[in-house]
Amino acid sequence: MPAVAVVGMQWGDEGKGKVIDLLSESAGHIARAQGGNNAGHTVVVSDKEYRFHLLPSGILYPHTKCYIGGGTVIDLKSLLGELETLRRYGIDFKNRLFISPYAHIIFPYHRLLDELSETVHSIGTTKRGIGPCYIDKAARVGLRIADLIYQDTFADKLAKTLHLKNRELVKMYGQPPLDIEDVLTEYRTYAAEIVPFIAPVEEMLYRASQNGEKILYEGAQGSLLDVTFGTYPYVTSSCTIAGGIPSGLGVGPTNINRVVGVAKAYTTRVGNGPFATEFSQDEMQFFPDHIAAREIGVTTGRKRRIGWFDVPMLRHSIHLNGADSLAIMKLDILDELDELKICVGYQIGSQKIRNFPATIEELAAVQPIYETLDGWKSSIGAIRSYGALPHAARAYVRRIEELCEADVSLISVGPRRDQTLWLDRFFGEELK
Repeated sequence: MPAVAVVGMQWGDEGKGKVIDLLSESAGHIARAQGGNNAGHTVVVSDKEYRFHLLPSGILYPHTKCYIGGGTVIDLKSLLGELETLRRYGIDFKNRLFISPYAHIIFPYHRLLDELSETVHSIGTTKRGIGPCYIDKAARVGLRIADLIYQDTFADKLAKTLHLKNRELVKMYGQPPLDIEDVLTEYRTYAAEIVPFIAPVEEMLYRASQNGEKILYEGAQGSLLDVTFGTYPYVTSSCTIAGGIPSGLGVGPTNINRVVGVAKAYTTRVGNGPFATEFSQDEMQFFPDHIAAREIGVTTGRKRRIGWFDVPMLRHSIHLNGADSLAIMKLDILDELDELKICVGYQIGSQKIRNFPATIEELAAVQPIYETLDGWKSSIGAIRSYGALPHAARAYVRRIEELCEADVSLISVGPRRDQTLWLDRFFGEELK
């Protein structure tokens, strides 16, 4: 198995956690490159549901080593909560979890500033402090995981940064200042538990690559949330495309051999921003409700916005990521629809739009051009081979391949591991 990157091709929530979990069975190393606990991955094993925000999904396999890279921002309380959940389920992660010293730390003032900024200019963030933490990283006033090792200098650095943040809280938002001793006491407690996991992640991944060991690079969020190439400003604060993985983990780009792009069989997004193929109220009546469709955000608990499959978006994401193949998730959610629409292009008035819009103003103005296909009107959750799918379901997948100019390598027909159809054209024995 070569080194494979798994990335989201839409606005996140595509099902990357399941794909990583499936591929982790044959991988020795799983590494997370960017983002924070604003991400949410769900994995279902033996009807037990696991939800991860910071931990790589591959942690459930006892043979794997899992890494949180320097490009991430870490809420220590959230991470320790995930580790406690693993302990409760009897999952041993001793000598299996490693945290880069270069990763930045989220503090209470980051979360508070995130929430306050949403009242002024609403982006629809998770209010987890991700953006403000990345701002501090770029402004060179952030604190990193490495700082937890040296408690004397940690206190000095935190005091200096907190002085700046308190001034911002008081003067800009009329909020009371945070107490340095309270914050320091809380984070010294976290440090005692986190420091044993700090490791030279970059060197470890380099050695694994040099030894030809199997590595999975785990993307978070989705390509259209990329801070540069996404639907700006309704984006996250990190690089979510495949190119962000080398910089977020400190590995060379030549270490990624293949890129698997994960997309739902339809489109969803959480938060604000234009959504060209979003369902009308009438169309929503024919789609399963949010609970049945499993379309409630793992991180936010918000109902996701839902729409038809968007080919221009997928082609844009394929080009941004250099994706070798697609994993199509949640095909089963379309089981009961009489007909399915695929957006094959955009137009504004009578003018067709050649490229995916760079501005939200243009994207908000586009009108989707649709093709309509027949639905299959039968349950596919128990099907275990591509050839056994109803003709209409296979026609839907083939049309996605033709329009996106990319092969589909995996199809998910339910949340469990066994509800997966492998197409050998990509995942042969070397990957399965």
